[in-house]
Amino acid sequence: MKRALCDLTAMELLRAYRRKALSPVELLKAVFTRIETFNPEVNAFRVVDEQGALKQALESEARWMRGEPRGPLDGVPVSIKDLLLTKGMSTLFGSRTVDPDQPWDEDAPSVARCRERGAIILGKTNTPEFGYKIVTESPLTGVTRNPWDLTRSPGGSSGGAAVAVATGMGPLAIGTDAGGSIRIPACWTGTFGLKPTFRRVPAYPNTAFGTLSNVGPITRTVEDAALLMTVIAQPDPRDWHALPHAGRDYLIGFNEGVRGLRIAYSPDLGIAEVEADIATCVAKAAQVFAEMGAHVEEVRPPNLEPFRHIHSVQWVVVVASLVRNMSAEQRALLDPPLLELAKVGETITTQKYFDALAGREALGQMMHLFFSDYDLLITPTFHASAPPVPGVPKELDEAPRLTSWWNQTMQPAASIPCGVTSAGIPVGLQVIGPRYADALVLRACRAYESARGDFPLPPVGAQGSLR
Repeated sequence: MKRALCDLTAMELLRAYRRKALSPVELLKAVFTRIETFNPEVNAFRVVDEQGALKQALESEARWMRGEPRGPLDGVPVSIKDLLLTKGMSTLFGSRTVDPDQPWDEDAPSVARCRERGAIILGKTNTPEFGYKIVTESPLTGVTRNPWDLTRSPGGSSGGAAVAVATGMGPLAIGTDAGGSIRIPACWTGTFGLKPTFRRVPAYPNTAFGTLSNVGPITRTVEDAALLMTVIAQPDPRDWHALPHAGRDYLIGFNEGVRGLRIAYSPDLGIAEVEADIATCVAKAAQVFAEMGAHVEEVRPPNLEPFRHIHSVQWVVVVASLVRNMSAEQRALLDPPLLELAKVGETITTQKYFDALAGREALGQMMHLFFSDYDLLITPTFHASAPPVPGVPKELDEAPRLTSWWNQTMQPAASIPCGVTSAGIPVGLQVIGPRYADALVLRACRAYESARGDFPLPPVGAQGSLR
């Protein structure tokens, strides 16, 4: 059966452009139709720049017709999470407190690299206010819904980005992750998401979440993520935290497999009660790695219990800092749970905050030593399935139990679909590497993806509407 244009991957689009079998303009018009049809149901985009995107598509079409593409993303639509500066479009952080009447004349580094290499900057995807929680809903944009079940959340805070990709409203998205915000929505929407090593992808301006925050790709396939990483990991002098430029093409060595790798498998990190359906899917995925020739060992990981609260302490202090200088009028516009978190953050003493930072140092050292014995660690991405909307259930209103550790330790971690629950919601396998081993994480995910085969599309999107 012939596939719809919107269901083609970025790599497939590029091959079609090269053969002159498809035009970026033709593809973009199909994407616009998909957005018009399904965005009202799932609410992935805050704004779509139709006029600007069409202009970029026409310019890309002309370059391809001349045989002179600008770069490896020429003519490929990319959506941008509404926490990242985007020239010509407002960046409102999911908040009614941000003044939209500003110049908006600067791109964040990842957006600039995509634009320089010919990508079509499509629009801004929804986020909870300032990216502060694991579901995507805000007073500004309302509730973003999961295309697998409209009564459930797609996760957050890059939920709009993941939903856009899952439903074919553009093949590539850029998200951010300060505790699981790329990996959790990737998990619950059946997409692939990578949180790179801290500042492998440059960021600017620095966010309030500081050294917890990362910029990374959300895509349908690991190959597309490697392509996007190759572009957005390019250097930018505005980020003084950025790692030295590696000059890496993440597609080189991408298909070398996992034979001989030492892979630690933890069903729960010793700290999470994992739902049965999720545990079963992840255990089967671990067996697939063993069948591919990796040395998979189920391990009892280092004791994380002493570090359970360090992420939450840092988080509420950050939220308090976001709110501290706001006027009474601005505070009245905030998401009420955000304001409550800020009040908690105001009570954190200097000593308690320092203890959390000291705990982070100890955790980082402990996991660095752990990875001297293993090449990778695999776990579930999240211990529970996607919750109903709106709101965050009390049992999930805490630092994510399986993802936030790797923001603390600055290690690369990805989520790749490994099955669905009995309720039909995707399950994510989390693949964690040592610091700087982004290419190895991508390679392992690619090997698993190849063994798993194509992952199904959600009911909302290519296969029609749930309503």
